[in-house]
Amino acid sequence: MAQIRGIITPIVTPMREDESIFEEELRNQVRRQIQAGIHGIFPLGTNGEAYILSEKEKEEVLDIVIDEVRGRVPVYAGTGCISTKETIRQSQRAKKQGADILSVITPFFAAASQEELYEHYKAVAAAVKMPIVLYNIPARTGNALAPATVARLSKIENIVGVKDSSGNFDTMLQYIEQTREVEGFHVLSGNDSLILWNLLAGGSGGIAGCANVYPRNMASIYNLYKSGDLDGARKAQDAIRSFRNCFRFGNPNTIVKAAVELLGYPVGKCRAPFNRIPEEGILALKKVLEENTCRGLN
Repeated sequence: MAQIRGIITPIVTPMREDESIFEEELRNQVRRQIQAGIHGIFPLGTNGEAYILSEKEKEEVLDIVIDEVRGRVPVYAGTGCISTKETIRQSQRAKKQGADILSVITPFFAAASQEELYEHYKAVAAAVKMPIVLYNIPARTGNALAPATVARLSKIENIVGVKDSSGNFDTMLQYIEQTREVEGFHVLSGNDSLILWNLLAGGSGGIAGCANVYPRNMASIYNLYKSGDLDGARKAQDAIRSFRNCFRFGNPNTIVKAAVELLGYPVGKCRAPFNRIPEEGILALKKVLEENTCRGLN
C-alpha cells in the first residue's frame, strides 16, 4: 500500500487559451514537483479544477499524470461526486487507470446528515477496494465531516485517512485525537498554514496548494520536521505567509494558478468564470513573488 505521508501537491491543470488541457505543460509540472522532492501528486483536486472538468477531461488528466509519475510517488485521484453511484463509478475508473489512492470529497450542493455521509463513504469503500482518503472542505461543499463520523469511518479497512480543509484547527485536532489508536489512519492538513502544527499534533503532513508555487519549500516542512530540525521546519512554514496573504484578492486556487503562470510556466488561467483577479491583486502577487525569489524561495 502506498505510504500516506509528507507533502502532496494538488497539481494545477494547465490549459491553453481555448481552455483545452495542455498535456505537455502538465507533464512538465509533474516533473517539476517530483524533482523538488514532493511526496505525492494529487490530480483532480480543488487546485486541479476538478469541479469544472468534464468526465473525459478528468480521465485524460489522470492518465497523463500516472504516465508521467511512473510510480516515483503515489498518485492521489480525486473522484468524489454528488451521488454515491457516480462516486463509485469514477472511483472504479481511477483504480483501473492505475491511481494509488482515492481522495473522495463529501457530496455537495444538497445538505447531508452525518449518517448519510457515513453510508456514502461506507458504500464507496465496499465497492472500490483501494485506499481512500476522506476530504472535508465544508466552505466549498456545504457538508462537514464531524470528528465522530471520521472516527467511525476510520474503522473501515480501506478508509485510510482524511484531509481537512475546514481551516478550523480544532476540527483537525479532533480528527487526530479520535483516530490516534487506529493503525494506518492518517490526518492530512488541507490548510497550508497548519501543516507543521498538524505534524506536531500527530498528523501525517498536508495536501498543499502552495506546493504548486513553492514545491521545494513545502516539501522541506515535512523533511525538516522528520529530521528533527524544528526551527528549520518553522521557518519553511512561515515563509509562505506573504504569498497566502494574496488569497484575499480572489479564489485561492485562482491565485495559485496565476502565481505559477507568473513564475514563467504556461499553465494558463483557471477556467471561466473563476479566473478574475483585480489589478491590485496581480500587482501584489508580482511583488510577493519577486521578494520571495530574491529570498531563494522555490
